Amino acid sequence: MSIEDLAPSLAANAEPADTRQAIAVDNVTKVNAEAAMAAEPVTETASDTMATPQPGVMGNAVANADAAMAVESVPATPPDATASSSEPKPIVVAALPDSSQTLPAETSPVQAAIASPPPVSGDTEEVARPLDIFEECLVVDVCIDRYLWALYQRTPKQDTISVQEQRKVTVKKKRKTVTVTRTFTRRVDNDFTWKDPKAAERMGMPMIDYVIGGVDRSFKLKLFHALYAAEQAGLAPGITSAFRDDYRQSIASGLKAASDKSYHGGSFRGGYGHGLAVDVVSVKGATRAERWVSTEALWKWIDARGPDFGVGRPYLDRDPPHVAPTDGKEYAAHRGGTKAQHAEADRKKRDRGAVRVVAKRSKTAKASKGRTI
Repeated sequence: MSIEDLAPSLAANAEPADTRQAIAVDNVTKVNAEAAMAAEPVTETASDTMATPQPGVMGNAVANADAAMAVESVPATPPDATASSSEPKPIVVAALPDSSQTLPAETSPVQAAIASPPPVSGDTEEVARPLDIFEECLVVDVCIDRYLWALYQRTPKQDTISVQEQRKVTVKKKRKTVTVTRTFTRRVDNDFTWKDPKAAERMGMPMIDYVIGGVDRSFKLKLFHALYAAEQAGLAPGITSAFRDDYRQSIASGLKAASDKSYHGGSFRGGYGHGLAVDVVSVKGATRAERWVSTEALWKWIDARGPDFGVGRPYLDRDPPHVAPTDGKEYAAHRGGTKAQHAEADRKKRDRGAVRVVAKRSKTAKASKGRTI
């Protein structure tokens, strides 16, 4: 569905507010100042009505996303040239639109409520409250992007990294006391909130377009279903990192892939729009220790239920927050195949090692025979 197709329905939704506004203005011109003051609550009521969320609409968004998944692989049918222009047009799209569609420049109060999740520094119970989409999902891509963006916004961007520092210590060497410099490694808290904004500014993009827009569309749909189901199960998922370009990957800390080979969106993997990885943690808990416990519960849930939605953790304890599509190359390389296939691969690896050892011994024996004593 194009933006022009959505215009009639958007105009119809806006008509009641415009009508009430016109009546209020007309009343002001016809009556005295006291009547105009009495008419002000009517205008405020109209505005509040527009901003009042409609409960239960999240279910419609999930149903629309389900329909999109069901028909995503069906080829589009050419429109009937003889169809009458007066026929009503559907409001909810059946297939995903082009990824080039972006958020409108002006958003309604309802859309603003969706784009502004609870602040991270506020009440932790409020932050961990399940998110709802309080509007009809006219474009599936937009609703999914906003939902994932809300999960990203509400998540603290903190981790623990290893820092090396040099200290001078006194030791005894050959019965003498000497001072030497040694390197020590310690773990410190790290706040990486600044990294994504800097990378987005470098690319000249709004944050939502950079962080969420750079993720592969089919992966976003799977991720939406999985994380929404996790919320319904009483968990509180959050996203610390989604798309990363080569620059953003280069300033990442800890265990990581090469800058251009990251499945988060490195240029070697396809770049922007082809990100196939996100980092997922839990936001439930007032302290980092409490959030760590709830995060481990979330990871266990993803291991058990994630494959039902097409997502999983390729590296488990080696890089626990890292989530990727189960039908992707990364997951297949580290978790793909059955136990029998892994056992067969290990056996072949041991056989190749044994062959190399025998060949080396044979070569050594031949060299020994040629020597003279």
